[in-house]
Amino acid sequence: MLDLAFIRDNPDQVKEALVKLNTEAPIDQILELDRERRDLLQEVESLRAERNAGSKQIGELMRQGSRDEAEALKGDMGKIGALIGELDEDLRQVEANLREKQLWVPNMPHSSVPVGPDESHNALVREWGQVRDLVGEPLPHWDLGETLGLIDFERGVKMSGTRFYVFKGAGAALHRALGNWFIDVGTRDHGYTEVYPPFMVREEAMIGAAHLPKFRDNMYYDAEEDFWFIGTAEVPLTNLYRDEILNADQLPIRLLAHTPCFRREKMSAGRDVRGIKRVHQFEKVEMYKFTAPETSFDELESLVADAEELMQRLGIPYRVVEMCTGDLGFAAAKKYDIEAWCPGSGEWMEISSCSNVTDFQARRANIRFRRQPKAKPEFVHTLNGSGLPPGRVMIAVMENYQQKDGTILVPEVLRSYLGGLEVIKSA
Repeated sequence: MLDLAFIRDNPDQVKEALVKLNTEAPIDQILELDRERRDLLQEVESLRAERNAGSKQIGELMRQGSRDEAEALKGDMGKIGALIGELDEDLRQVEANLREKQLWVPNMPHSSVPVGPDESHNALVREWGQVRDLVGEPLPHWDLGETLGLIDFERGVKMSGTRFYVFKGAGAALHRALGNWFIDVGTRDHGYTEVYPPFMVREEAMIGAAHLPKFRDNMYYDAEEDFWFIGTAEVPLTNLYRDEILNADQLPIRLLAHTPCFRREKMSAGRDVRGIKRVHQFEKVEMYKFTAPETSFDELESLVADAEELMQRLGIPYRVVEMCTGDLGFAAAKKYDIEAWCPGSGEWMEISSCSNVTDFQARRANIRFRRQPKAKPEFVHTLNGSGLPPGRVMIAVMENYQQKDGTILVPEVLRSYLGGLEVIKSA
């Protein structure tokens, strides 16, 4: 959430940013509601001051024995009290409406973010690795998975419908190995603390993480229990410290969580519906940070480096792309994507998104810190990044490590997680 004072003082700057972000938000309505709110506050405060003065006058009249005057003044004060009650209710409604409108305003892009209307204006930052010289036409993972008995699409659809699948045998083992390896590297080598959070949360947790109300149509909801199924561990990790004040010496806090994720994926089409790239249920190892404002952009570069190191250890060619304003998303002030080369699918596939959300989530979730014991609390900055999703990395591993005999070479770093298995063959 943006600071209301920032919107009030810089409406033209906010509107200009919305154009760059290629989106809309009710800024004029927010400004009008803010004016109405401040007018109501001023009126209520004035009436309360009048009532307080009247109460003192009633007491003085009673001491002077002027009971009739005191009773008459009590009647007047009663009318003022009733009016204050009505205005308080008006104020509550205006504040609720104002907050709801604020929730639709995206974060402001950092000054370093490239300006552009869509993904065609994203900036290539760097590339790593050599594309393997594969003999013959490389197969996409959906063909490899079925041929080797790793993925059963037909039975997944039979049970749950389109965009569901079943991992079997070495496929299930490879998926599990990737997740476990990501956790081990993150906790042992990169300094993250593992967290096992709930996979279902209350609405206020979704609002705090900036997933509601904007992305309501893309999430699964259990109306009976009032639970929202998470689309990423970013949601519960954000809310770990909701409504808390941290000490400066606790920062940065670096967390890691491996969770299932549930998304409707309504907008994807074309080739994205093939295989396991865009599905309703998947898993992800998420990196998350709470930092002081002055270090958050350095922590973003570190976050990206941690995700890159996983790709480098796997030996998968990738590139780092900085998102332009039109492709930045709702909450991020600055974001990088790491894209893996997938020769069978013939594309650079997003494998990780790493974002600095600045104080956008912290304002929604009321997460603050104190630099000194009695200092005024400040909002923390939060960052999130995939580190990594096992399903998507499986695609990259299968397609990059396929061999001319149709088998898949297991990356060396994963072999100990697969009982020493070096080559995946047909079951």
